[in-house]
Amino acid sequence: MTPSTGDVATLDVLDGPTRELVTLAAVVVIGSEDQVRRAMAAASRAIPPGWIEELLLQTYLFAGFPRALNATREWRRFQPAPPVDSGSITPEHWRALGEATCAAVYGSMYERLRKNIRGLHPALDDWMILEGYGKVLSRPGLDLQRRELCIVAACAAAEQNRQLHSHLHGALTVGVGAPVIEAAIDTLVGIVSDDAMRSARLLWAHVRRVG
Repeated sequence: MTPSTGDVATLDVLDGPTRELVTLAAVVVIGSEDQVRRAMAAASRAIPPGWIEELLLQTYLFAGFPRALNATREWRRFQPAPPVDSGSITPEHWRALGEATCAAVYGSMYERLRKNIRGLHPALDDWMILEGYGKVLSRPGLDLQRRELCIVAACAAAEQNRQLHSHLHGALTVGVGAPVIEAAIDTLVGIVSDDAMRSARLLWAHVRRVG
């Protein structure tokens, strides 16, 4: 198993299923139960089921277990049988995958990120790599480019601007085209708050300026 950076070289078009996935990523973070249910119904007609499974698994990293569990419960109305997972691998393997995936997202900022997180708490650094970038974001089933677009949507919806700034950079770093990121942000109109949209666009303009 390798980090999902290898699934596609670049993502230069926001195709219909990806647009719907980005929308769903925001709705499951902030939507009401009814909104999530309606979003799942639309998603079930437009998005490969495996993408939805992976999005819901990674939701717990950005919105917590309650949101992830409730969204997955709604998804099971449309996809009753959960997939058979590929089986466990060792923590050492997950950690190696997590380091590779995190380095792919953060590029030249990777070592500084690790130092900063260790300064907050060594356990957070370990969990970020092993659990976040390893066990979750290095899973097969959804490429890292689309994962990063979904993280952008989740952070924008939750108004977590520090993380949004990082993952706007990260999306570019892993090969998402700038027009695709901009189109993904535009997809959030009417889903996230007006303040959140203004913040997302300002942060994106800053990322584009500094490269």
